[in-house]
Amino acid sequence: MAFWVEERASDSPYVDTIMHGWTVGDGATVRPATSHWHMVLVKYRGMVRQLVVGPLSSAGPLDYVDDAELLWIRFKLGTFMPHLPTRDFLNCETPLPGAASQSFWLKGSAWQFPDYGNADSFIHRLVRDEILVHDPVVNAALQDQLPDVASRTVRHRFLQATGLTQTYIRQMRRAEQANMLLQQGVPILDTVHELGYFDQPHLTRSLKQFIGYTPGQILRMNTPA
Repeated sequence: MAFWVEERASDSPYVDTIMHGWTVGDGATVRPATSHWHMVLVKYRGMVRQLVVGPLSSAGPLDYVDDAELLWIRFKLGTFMPHLPTRDFLNCETPLPGAASQSFWLKGSAWQFPDYGNADSFIHRLVRDEILVHDPVVNAALQDQLPDVASRTVRHRFLQATGLTQTYIRQMRRAEQANMLLQQGVPILDTVHELGYFDQPHLTRSLKQFIGYTPGQILRMNTPA
């Protein structure tokens, strides 16, 4: 993948990671599924766009062009915008309308484009203005530590905040763990056993869906020449 990327943690409890980078050359790759949504700033040939990129429920192709600068703000599970529920932009990119050359519209107000240095301040203002909120039910549900809340209410709140179901996110996480084990050289059948897949075809289907590659392809890509 022809990307140069730097990343850092955020001071905000609402944010998972902040990344900044450039594309180097034109090309295409396979991007994995992700349960997180992002705000993405794209600068290319003098144009600037602010995007809301939803969770991606399956792996898919990604095309890129040379010399684009990008800023990714990856939000923690459970963080969402009440006026724009995450389920409404699942599997799609939503451009936010431009307000001026250096700003965009969000919930009726003009916001300056963030950058890698001030992204934390940008997020803090979104939280202060209640554009961003966090629902603790999401993490509690994923950890099987639910409070005394009706299951129907939990399902609704989980879907509103994440755009996905608990079961689906657990499947994605297991595929990510399998990918990590295979990258470390763990044999396919050992990976099947360790993560509780029914058999090797079950693992293969899961990895093709969520990572975009078969177990054999992942092993080969990570075997030294």
